[in-house]
Amino acid sequence: MTRMMTRWNPVREMTSMQRAMDRLFEDWRPFFDFDGETVEGTRALALDVHEDDKTYTVTTDMPGVQPDQIQVRKEGDYLLIEGEVSEEKSEQEGKRTLISERRYGRYTRRIRLPQNIDVDKAEAHYENGVLTLNLPKAEAVQPKLIPIKTGK
Repeated sequence: MTRMMTRWNPVREMTSMQRAMDRLFEDWRPFFDFDGETVEGTRALALDVHEDDKTYTVTTDMPGVQPDQIQVRKEGDYLLIEGEVSEEKSEQEGKRTLISERRYGRYTRRIRLPQNIDVDKAEAHYENGVLTLNLPKAEAVQPKLIPIKTGK
């Protein structure tokens, strides 16, 4: 019995892993296209998206954004969420900023849902910096049961 020994090649292993990850993400793309497109100078919002037979629920954190600074709209097959946090000018005479880590500026996220939504019945709720969207699926795309008849 002869045994062959193969030299370990980390580059080959990494390339193989990259191909597997690419295939994984390509397999999911038809279901949800979260392209996270942003405009230069904006930050992409992190989203949680859940669904049931009738509704999508989209949740995102938008800390510091005032409700009147949030826009949610449907553009074709896409849902666009935008918001802005204005920078507070706290410079006072004789004082200077030493650390400024809080985020200011525009937030945006554009996603494509796999099925059409009924915009007229959509609801948006904003509380404690969290935006929750309830997006009912259009009637035409909701699952329907076909009754089974018995007898002749």
